[in-house]
Amino acid sequence: MRAGLRKMRRLAAALAWLAMLLLAAPAWAHKPSDSYLTLDVAQRQVTGQWDIALRDLDMAIGLDGDGNGELTWDEVRGRQQAIAAYALSRLRLASAGTPCPLRMNAMLLDDHSDGAYAVLRFTGSCGAEVAALDIDYRLLFDIDPQHKGLLQLRHGGQTSTAIFAPDSAHQVLRVSDASPLRQFGDYVRHGIWHIWIGFDHILFLLSLLLPAVLVHRNGRWAGRDTFRAAAVDVLKIVTAFTLAHSITLTLATLGVVTLPSRLVESAIAASVVLAALNNLWPLFHGRRALVAFAFGLIHGFGFASVLLDLGLPKASLLLSLVGFNVGVELGQVAIVVLFLPLAFLARNTALYRKGMLGAGSSLIVLLALVWLVERGLDVKLLA
Repeated sequence: MRAGLRKMRRLAAALAWLAMLLLAAPAWAHKPSDSYLTLDVAQRQVTGQWDIALRDLDMAIGLDGDGNGELTWDEVRGRQQAIAAYALSRLRLASAGTPCPLRMNAMLLDDHSDGAYAVLRFTGSCGAEVAALDIDYRLLFDIDPQHKGLLQLRHGGQTSTAIFAPDSAHQVLRVSDASPLRQFGDYVRHGIWHIWIGFDHILFLLSLLLPAVLVHRNGRWAGRDTFRAAAVDVLKIVTAFTLAHSITLTLATLGVVTLPSRLVESAIAASVVLAALNNLWPLFHGRRALVAFAFGLIHGFGFASVLLDLGLPKASLLLSLVGFNVGVELGQVAIVVLFLPLAFLARNTALYRKGMLGAGSSLIVLLALVWLVERGLDVKLLA
């Protein structure tokens, strides 16, 4: 009796944890918060362009004057000075220990793959010719610790890149050194972070992995006999997913193939629905690796949207593409290494088969259906 009660408590706790996680997921379901900063250095002068999402600026300083949930050009223009003051107060440039004061020149609007952005154009004047630029970036970190600042630093035909995060908000970059190794490492880290906060990508992968430690016999799920069999199944799924999204990530980033952002994001949500439904009513039993490959092609376009918005020169784009893709794979491997041993140990328990596979997949289906409606119809159902 007590053992049964303990099992029920563990099941309830697991489901409560999963429910809370999924309720938090809408904030992570879409492309994470990024800004795009380009700095051109010529002798003592720094010319900058900074693309910041209007949704982020609205969260930080409030742009929606009438509170109807829709931003107009008049509302943005009316807050132009506040936008400039907020952004430039969170960016500091210096050279040889001397500040380079920033002056706002203009503000425009532009569309990125994930919505409208304010485009701030500014200049900075340094006291002497710039050999190394000291950059302190603090935009949004106080209210959104997941925010990233993606930098292009250009000088004399060379381009270097850097990624600013709360733990790397202050960096010193030599303007004459593109530092390919550093650039590669930056994008490896960004790829890892992107897969970890790309909740729709994670749920798709987990939906395919959950049955890996089980077999479907006589209309019911049962635990696999050996860890090796489960590991082989996982290897097939992850390899198929990796191969597929690497293909389309490369093609989309290089501009060979493009698809509308709304179509891609809607298809990603649909892939999560189908993968989770398969755990409740096996639709493609024994063909999950093929499904991982087919939908992995779509997920690759989603990954590419991060790099496409950077607008890097082709040589830098190739390096960042490879680094980002390596980071995504490392992020996936970390998820699998954490998931598989625990899932195998729990495979014969009701907590796993009825809780994580059954109830968990049901919650994933419901959440992914909300994403599908939001993305397909461009509406907001969950805050």
